[in-house]
Amino acid sequence: MMPPKFANLNKAGETLDQLAKELHTDEFTIVENPSYIYRPLDIYPMPPKITSPRKKLTAIVKDMDGTTTTTEELCVHSLEFMVGKICGLEKGKNWDGLDHSDHPHIIGNSTTKHVEYLIRRFGDGSRMECFREAYFFAVLWTLSEGKDPGRREEILANLRAFGLGRVAMESDVRSFLPEEEFDVETARALALEISKRHPGLPRLETFEDKVRASIDIYYQRYHEILAAIDQGRGEDLSRKILGNPHAHLIEPMPGVAVFLAAVKGWLGEDLVAFGGDLAALLEQNPRVNITPEEIQRGTANLSPLGRYFESRPLKVAVVTSSIEYEARIVLREVFKVLHTQVAGWELSREKKELIGDRFSDYQKTYDAFITATDSSEMRLKPHPDLYSMALHRMGIDREDLDTVIGFEDSESGTRAIRAAGVGLCVALPFPFTSGHDLTAASHILEGGLPEAIIRQGLFLDPGVLS
Repeated sequence: MMPPKFANLNKAGETLDQLAKELHTDEFTIVENPSYIYRPLDIYPMPPKITSPRKKLTAIVKDMDGTTTTTEELCVHSLEFMVGKICGLEKGKNWDGLDHSDHPHIIGNSTTKHVEYLIRRFGDGSRMECFREAYFFAVLWTLSEGKDPGRREEILANLRAFGLGRVAMESDVRSFLPEEEFDVETARALALEISKRHPGLPRLETFEDKVRASIDIYYQRYHEILAAIDQGRGEDLSRKILGNPHAHLIEPMPGVAVFLAAVKGWLGEDLVAFGGDLAALLEQNPRVNITPEEIQRGTANLSPLGRYFESRPLKVAVVTSSIEYEARIVLREVFKVLHTQVAGWELSREKKELIGDRFSDYQKTYDAFITATDSSEMRLKPHPDLYSMALHRMGIDREDLDTVIGFEDSESGTRAIRAAGVGLCVALPFPFTSGHDLTAASHILEGGLPEAIIRQGLFLDPGVLS
């Protein structure tokens, strides 16, 4: 039946009913849109959950932040920085920072949704003089130091929207921007001067304007740190921000290297060599309760599992609500670590060279790389667009969606995977997303990828491994 192009409320309801019958589902996800969109929400049907083992797998779609790598510390830090700047607060002095109750609202969604939440929570405490100075500093830094063209265009568009389009053409700003080395104190002084020169602008009276300006402040800090990481100064920043000499803002989640090498078919039956390491990760995880018998069964299954993927390698896509500029820096850092890990693996020289070469560049590993730049801020998770793009780019037909596994760590991500038509949706929560509602997931694995391999056998029917 062809759906109507225009319908009244009754006819629209009938069409939705018919759609549910055709898709054999009675589950929908309702997605709230950013405040500047006309329709407050969108409704998507979700396929039935798949919980049974699969006789065939073709592809994996996988989140980046929280599932492939740890960048949530960086996101939270940048959001705290934003709140501190607009409210005149300093973490550790007159403010304790964001807490666990905030994490479900600031992790796993679009930047706009994260900032909207924080403006609702802290906006009444904002100090306009601090807000404006921080905003103008963000403008100066982005126009001078920002490497992402999209961000610079957004800054200029926001200036125009605030009635400040002429700022970039003012003589002291024009003379400052070409400076070879960005001087923070000079930029702060100039930001203060601009705010005095344009009193009351931006007005920041409406919720939407506060969100718009706050996003620019957030991205300034986030990209400042990414630029430092890209220049090899990540370790010093990590120690300063995290207060731990051994912690890093960007590093792989446990088991990622083995997982990728296995499902791409590069390990083959040598997957069994990592049974002890994977079991140790599970035994050391306080959130996982796994018996010695389960570990024994799981490790015994590794050789045939590795052989299965060697003869039937999976396509793998990484999907993120980060923009491309951010995601490329993050993945380059992650794959530097993965490449180093492989050098220490006890495998044949030929196999280590093969996997080392694949891990020398993330583009040699992923069959699709989808970021917010491929879509729009208004169409990010929990909208299904990014995952639908990944599936299309890998050439996965709609009738084969039941042979795809989706891995996510957040509520919005699991909803996006299901709305994209993937019934086998696996949630891998970690401390930052432990408070998320993961009802949309078919499986919730507190042990992450090691549990998916050892306990679940990557959701393959044991009968196909013989």
